[in-house]
Amino acid sequence: MSFTLPIGASAPKFTLPGTDGHDYQLGDFDDAQILVVFFTCNHCPFVTGSDEATRQTADRFRDEGVAFVGINSNSKNTYPEDDFPHMVERMETHDFPWTYLHDESQDVARAYGALRTPHFFVFDKNRTLIYTGRGIDTPRDYASMSVNDLERTLEEATNGDPISVPMTNLIGCNVKWDGKDAHWMPGDACDLV
Repeated sequence: MSFTLPIGASAPKFTLPGTDGHDYQLGDFDDAQILVVFFTCNHCPFVTGSDEATRQTADRFRDEGVAFVGINSNSKNTYPEDDFPHMVERMETHDFPWTYLHDESQDVARAYGALRTPHFFVFDKNRTLIYTGRGIDTPRDYASMSVNDLERTLEEATNGDPISVPMTNLIGCNVKWDGKDAHWMPGDACDLV
Protein backbone atom coordinates (compact mmCIF):
# COMPACT_ATOMS: atom_id res chain seq x y z
CA MET A 1 0.00 0.00 0.00
CA SER A 2 1.31 3.44 -0.89
CA PHE A 3 1.93 6.02 1.80
CA THR A 4 -0.48 8.52 0.24
CA LEU A 5 -4.23 7.96 -0.04
CA PRO A 6 -4.94 6.49 -3.50
CA ILE A 7 -7.45 7.84 -6.00
CA GLY A 8 -10.87 6.36 -5.25
CA ALA A 9 -10.25 6.11 -1.50
CA SER A 10 -12.68 7.55 1.04
CA ALA A 11 -11.77 10.64 3.04
CA PRO A 12 -10.40 9.65 6.45
CA LYS A 13 -12.43 11.08 9.32
CA PHE A 14 -10.98 13.61 11.71
CA THR A 15 -11.82 15.75 14.72
CA LEU A 16 -9.48 18.72 15.01
CA PRO A 17 -9.45 22.17 16.63
CA GLY A 18 -9.79 25.19 14.38
CA THR A 19 -8.24 28.61 14.69
CA ASP A 20 -11.73 30.05 15.22
CA GLY A 21 -12.07 28.23 18.56
CA HIS A 22 -14.35 25.45 17.28
CA ASP A 23 -13.61 21.75 16.80
CA TYR A 24 -14.37 20.33 13.37
CA GLN A 25 -15.14 16.86 12.07
CA LEU A 26 -15.23 15.66 8.48
CA GLY A 27 -19.04 15.50 8.72
CA ASP A 28 -19.22 19.24 9.41
CA PHE A 29 -18.54 19.75 5.70
CA ASP A 30 -21.27 17.42 4.43
CA ASP A 31 -23.07 20.28 2.68
CA ALA A 32 -20.11 20.83 0.34
CA GLN A 33 -20.44 19.30 -3.12
CA ILE A 34 -16.65 19.09 -3.30
CA LEU A 35 -14.22 19.16 -0.39
CA VAL A 36 -10.61 20.27 -0.71
CA VAL A 37 -8.47 19.11 2.21
CA PHE A 38 -4.95 20.45 2.04
CA PHE A 39 -1.96 20.11 4.30
CA THR A 40 -0.32 23.44 4.91
CA CYS A 41 1.58 25.32 7.60
CA ASN A 42 2.68 28.77 8.70
CA HIS A 43 6.28 29.02 7.55
CA CYS A 44 7.01 27.03 4.37
CA PRO A 45 7.94 29.30 1.41
CA PHE A 46 6.02 27.01 -0.94
CA VAL A 47 2.90 27.64 1.16
CA THR A 48 3.37 31.37 1.65
CA GLY A 49 4.36 31.76 -2.01
CA SER A 50 1.14 30.12 -3.24
CA ASP A 51 -1.40 31.18 -0.60
CA GLU A 52 -2.86 33.85 -2.87
CA ALA A 53 -3.35 31.36 -5.71
CA THR A 54 -5.14 29.06 -3.26
CA ARG A 55 -7.22 32.00 -2.00
CA GLN A 56 -8.25 32.95 -5.54
CA THR A 57 -9.24 29.36 -6.32
CA ALA A 58 -11.21 29.01 -3.08
CA ASP A 59 -13.00 32.31 -3.73
CA ARG A 60 -13.77 31.36 -7.33
CA PHE A 61 -15.41 28.04 -6.45
CA ARG A 62 -17.10 28.93 -3.15
CA ASP A 63 -20.47 29.61 -4.80
CA GLU A 64 -20.25 26.28 -6.65
CA GLY A 65 -20.33 24.30 -3.40
CA VAL A 66 -16.60 23.79 -2.91
CA ALA A 67 -15.28 23.97 0.67
CA PHE A 68 -11.62 24.26 1.64
CA VAL A 69 -10.05 22.87 4.81
CA GLY A 70 -6.40 23.57 5.60
CA ILE A 71 -4.66 21.29 8.10
CA ASN A 72 -1.34 22.07 9.78
CA SER A 73 0.33 18.85 10.94
CA ASN A 74 3.85 20.20 11.33
CA SER A 75 5.60 19.59 14.63
CA LYS A 76 6.08 22.73 16.70
CA ASN A 77 9.17 21.03 18.10
CA THR A 78 10.75 21.20 14.64
CA TYR A 79 9.41 24.63 13.68
CA PRO A 80 8.07 26.61 16.68
CA GLU A 81 6.33 29.06 14.33
CA ASP A 82 4.03 26.22 13.23
CA ASP A 83 2.38 26.07 16.66
CA PHE A 84 -1.31 26.76 17.20
CA PRO A 85 -0.98 30.38 18.45
CA HIS A 86 0.90 31.25 15.26
CA MET A 87 -1.87 29.57 13.24
CA VAL A 88 -4.45 31.80 14.93
CA GLU A 89 -2.30 34.85 14.28
CA ARG A 90 -1.84 33.89 10.64
CA MET A 91 -5.58 33.58 10.06
CA GLU A 92 -6.24 36.88 11.82
CA THR A 93 -3.65 38.58 9.62
CA HIS A 94 -4.59 37.05 6.27
CA ASP A 95 -8.30 36.17 6.67
CA PHE A 96 -8.00 33.15 4.38
CA PRO A 97 -11.27 31.72 2.98
CA TRP A 98 -10.82 28.28 4.50
CA THR A 99 -11.12 26.54 7.83
CA TYR A 100 -7.66 26.11 9.39
CA LEU A 101 -7.24 23.06 11.63
CA HIS A 102 -4.43 21.82 13.88
CA ASP A 103 -3.31 18.19 13.73
CA GLU A 104 -0.91 18.18 16.68
CA SER A 105 -0.83 14.37 16.96
CA GLN A 106 -0.07 14.09 13.22
CA ASP A 107 -2.56 11.20 13.05
CA VAL A 108 -4.57 12.91 10.31
CA ALA A 109 -1.46 13.57 8.23
CA ARG A 110 -0.62 9.87 8.50
CA ALA A 111 -4.19 8.84 7.59
CA TYR A 112 -4.15 10.96 4.43
CA GLY A 113 -0.51 10.30 3.65
CA ALA A 114 0.45 13.97 3.55
CA LEU A 115 3.89 14.32 2.04
CA ARG A 116 4.60 18.01 1.65
CA THR A 117 3.22 21.46 2.29
CA PRO A 118 1.11 22.22 0.45
CA HIS A 119 -0.48 18.85 -0.46
CA PHE A 120 -4.03 18.95 -1.86
CA PHE A 121 -6.67 16.23 -1.69
CA VAL A 122 -9.93 16.82 -3.58
CA PHE A 123 -13.02 14.74 -2.70
CA ASP A 124 -16.35 14.52 -4.50
CA LYS A 125 -19.79 14.66 -2.84
CA ASN A 126 -19.41 11.05 -1.68
CA ARG A 127 -16.01 11.98 -0.21
CA THR A 128 -14.19 9.82 -2.73
CA LEU A 129 -10.72 11.07 -3.64
CA ILE A 130 -10.64 12.43 -7.20
CA TYR A 131 -7.35 14.38 -7.11
CA THR A 132 -4.16 14.47 -5.06
CA GLY A 133 -1.04 16.55 -5.60
CA ARG A 134 0.13 20.12 -6.04
CA GLY A 135 -1.95 23.25 -6.35
CA ILE A 136 0.16 25.12 -8.91
CA ASP A 137 3.42 24.52 -10.76
CA THR A 138 5.37 27.38 -9.11
CA PRO A 139 4.29 27.44 -5.46
CA ARG A 140 7.21 29.60 -4.30
CA ASP A 141 6.04 32.37 -6.66
CA TYR A 142 2.44 32.18 -7.77
CA ALA A 143 2.91 35.18 -10.08
CA SER A 144 5.09 32.92 -12.29
CA MET A 145 2.43 30.18 -12.44
CA SER A 146 1.69 28.61 -15.81
CA VAL A 147 -0.35 25.61 -14.57
CA ASN A 148 -3.02 25.63 -11.86
CA ASP A 149 -3.75 21.94 -11.29
CA LEU A 150 -6.18 22.61 -8.45
CA GLU A 151 -8.26 25.04 -10.47
CA ARG A 152 -8.36 22.68 -13.47
CA THR A 153 -9.49 19.83 -11.21
CA LEU A 154 -12.26 21.92 -9.67
CA GLU A 155 -13.41 23.17 -13.08
CA GLU A 156 -13.71 19.59 -14.29
CA ALA A 157 -15.37 18.38 -11.09
CA THR A 158 -17.94 21.17 -10.93
CA ASN A 159 -18.76 20.63 -14.62
CA GLY A 160 -19.27 16.92 -14.01
CA ASP A 161 -16.34 16.02 -16.28
CA PRO A 162 -13.78 13.27 -15.60
CA ILE A 163 -10.63 14.48 -13.89
CA SER A 164 -8.05 14.63 -16.68
CA VAL A 165 -5.00 14.55 -14.39
CA PRO A 166 -5.93 12.92 -11.05
CA MET A 167 -2.40 12.92 -9.60
CA THR A 168 0.54 15.30 -9.80
CA ASN A 169 3.87 15.30 -8.02
CA LEU A 170 4.20 17.67 -5.12
CA ILE A 171 6.39 20.72 -4.87
CA GLY A 172 6.98 21.91 -1.33
CA CYS A 173 8.56 21.41 2.06
CA ASN A 174 8.21 17.98 3.62
CA VAL A 175 5.83 17.59 6.54
CA LYS A 176 7.80 18.19 9.75
CA TRP A 177 7.34 14.93 11.66
CA ASP A 178 7.72 15.09 15.42
CA GLY A 179 10.95 13.59 16.73
CA LYS A 180 12.49 13.40 13.26
CA ASP A 181 15.06 15.45 11.39
CA ALA A 182 13.49 18.48 9.68
CA HIS A 183 14.00 16.89 6.25
CA TRP A 184 12.94 13.32 7.14
CA MET A 185 10.41 11.54 4.94
CA PRO A 186 8.69 8.20 5.72
CA GLY A 187 10.42 5.25 4.06
CA ASP A 188 7.37 4.38 1.97
CA ALA A 189 6.80 7.95 0.78
CA CYS A 190 7.40 8.48 -2.92
CA ASP A 191 6.44 10.60 -5.89
CA LEU A 192 2.78 10.22 -6.82
CA VAL A 193 3.35 9.83 -10.58
